This record gives sequence, structure tokens and C-alpha cells, in this order.
Amino acid sequence: MATKRLARQLGLIRRKSVAPASEKQGRSKSKQLYDYLIVIDFESTCWNDGKHHNSQEIIEFPAVLLNTLTGEIECEFHAYVQPQEHPILSEFCMELTGIKQAQVDEGVPLKICLSQFCKWIHKIQQQKKIIFATGVSEPSTSAAKLCAFVTWSDWDLGVCLEYECKRKQLLKPVFLNSWIDLRATYKLFYRRKPKGLSGALQEVGIEFSGREHSGLDDSRNTALLAWNMIRDGCLMKITRSFNKGTGFCKYIGKFPGQ
Repeated sequence: MATKRLARQLGLIRRKSVAPASEKQGRSKSKQLYDYLIVIDFESTCWNDGKHHNSQEIIEFPAVLLNTLTGEIECEFHAYVQPQEHPILSEFCMELTGIKQAQVDEGVPLKICLSQFCKWIHKIQQQKKIIFATGVSEPSTSAAKLCAFVTWSDWDLGVCLEYECKRKQLLKPVFLNSWIDLRATYKLFYRRKPKGLSGALQEVGIEFSGREHSGLDDSRNTALLAWNMIRDGCLMKITRSFNKGTGFCKYIGKFPGQ
């Protein structure tokens, strides 16, 4: 013990930090591949009538832009979407999501929503010099800021949006063909299976903020979890990709007022 005490005095042994997680702002073990993450969590039509429904439609389309260096949510996109195949929401759906029939009635069809979303993407690309890229293995050394999408599971972009666009013959933005499945990333990084988003937050000492199954609140909480994982040393990487490529957003159709 005397030897260790002397070594500490000489600066040869460092004491372990006992600072709480909230104070460890620079604890990330490695520089992130992506400067920004856009977190998406759709809400869709749903039922509990025991029938097998293959035509779920997006009714809430939220997205939040997370800065992976600061942990700040710098801007958000949010829209209610008008379902057209099943325009009347089930009681179960309204109770689960908190979305009212009037909100989707006043919403826009998915085609218009995607156009509005692309306009938002184009704006932040211009403001923050963001580009989307897959197959990234090293942090960017250029002035451009790399960005990737994040979802909790593959359902949002791999199932819900994919199949709805196919059914309605809508052109899905190419940058939505690649994403990070945070649920799978969480399981791999922490070596445990999360019990839903709320359970994953609880396991790292974070209380869910807002209403569960609100798309915007789910997106914000998923971003908070991603930031916590980054600070714990998790390197965010693309987990699913329909194709490879980079590019800026192309507008789809026309925007209201044009």
C-alpha cells in the first residue's frame, strides 16, 4: 500500500474518476463517423381487432437532428399525415398514440409530407454542410459533415415507409435507404437485450420524457439514448442499407404554394 501511495504522489498512478455521467462530457472513446444523426420514429395506423393488417399507414412523421459532438438536438421536423387507405383511426390507435382524428384529417398525404421533409433536409444540408453517405469507416476530414439516419429497430424505414411507398407508387428519397438500428446497436454494445425504448433508457439511468408512442417524443428520447451511448464509447455505424451511395436531397413533387 505504501508503494501505491508513493506512486500516486509521483503521478504514476491516476485515481479513477468518480464524476457522475452528466459531468463526463468528453468520455467518448473515439471520434464518431457521423457528425450528425437524424432520428426518426413513425406512428402508424393500428388495430387490436385480432385481424392481420398489411396496410399500415404513417400518421405521424417526426425527425430530430442530433449533433454527435455536443449532444444537442439542433432542429426538428414534424408533420401529421393523412391516411388514405384507412382514413378513420381506430379507438385503439388514438388511445395508444394520443393522435386525434382531427389531427390526421388536417394533415397532408404522405406524398406531400415526403416533399416537405425533403425541403427540411435540403435546408439543413445547406445550413450545416451535411451530406449522407454509407460504407463510412473513418471520420470525414473534409469540410462536409457526414450524417446518418437512426431508428429504433428496422421497422420504420425497412418496413413501414418502404411498403407504403410501394403500395402507393411513391418515390422514396434515396437517402432513407440506409440507417442505424439503435436497438440492434444497443444490444451489441451493452451485451443485453433492451426491453423496449423506455426499458433501454431506464437501464442506462434515464427516465423517458414525454408520452410513449408519441412519434416526436419517441424520436427525442431515442436521440437522448444515442447520445448516452456515444458518451459511453459506442461508435455509431450503419446497420442496414438497401443500396450504396451519397447525395443531396432531391425534391419530390411540388410544395404547397408552388
